[in-house]
Amino acid sequence: MPAQKRHITPEPSPEAINENLGKRVKKLRGDRGWSLEELANVSGVSRSMLSEIEREKANPTLTVTFRIARAFGLTLQELIESAEATASKIQVIRASDRAQVYRSDRHHEIRTLSPLNLEKDVEFYEVRLKPAGALRSQPHFEGTREFLTVEEGTVRIESGTDVEDLTKGDSGTYRADVPHAIVNTGKSEALVFLVVIYR
Repeated sequence: MPAQKRHITPEPSPEAINENLGKRVKKLRGDRGWSLEELANVSGVSRSMLSEIEREKANPTLTVTFRIARAFGLTLQELIESAEATASKIQVIRASDRAQVYRSDRHHEIRTLSPLNLEKDVEFYEVRLKPAGALRSQPHFEGTREFLTVEEGTVRIESGTDVEDLTKGDSGTYRADVPHAIVNTGKSEALVFLVVIYR
């Protein structure tokens, strides 16, 4: 392949960063199920200021942005870098971005690998299941399917009354508009990559 000129992406403008910061904050708040009042209580930033930021009407100070980042368990740099990434045509999800952890408990951890701000009909997840851990889900929208690949360990897929066992390297697809589950049947942690496809 012939060498190509390196493309230099222009720096996003302050206006673009503020716009995408507003979208980022709104998405993070929505993912946690927080009201503006709840985020205000956790962050110490007034409800009116948060509303202005989400509506892209405010130019928040570093102190305000830091308080918001801390409320979401992020550093200031992580929150701002995420907003900058959103402003670029290439969106990068860093391994260190804890905001991408959708759910975590003693049974499993689910990390979103698709951008949080993206309105989409496909979602991509990294799922870690502890031994005997299970991710059980109620039916999604009609026509929804899931596609799963096992990276480490052994798991059992349950979809309605259908059951299949998978080991490292195996993939499976199944209906997700019925009760379904991914169960770790091994003695060590299982790592799977999961794609949810909405019709």
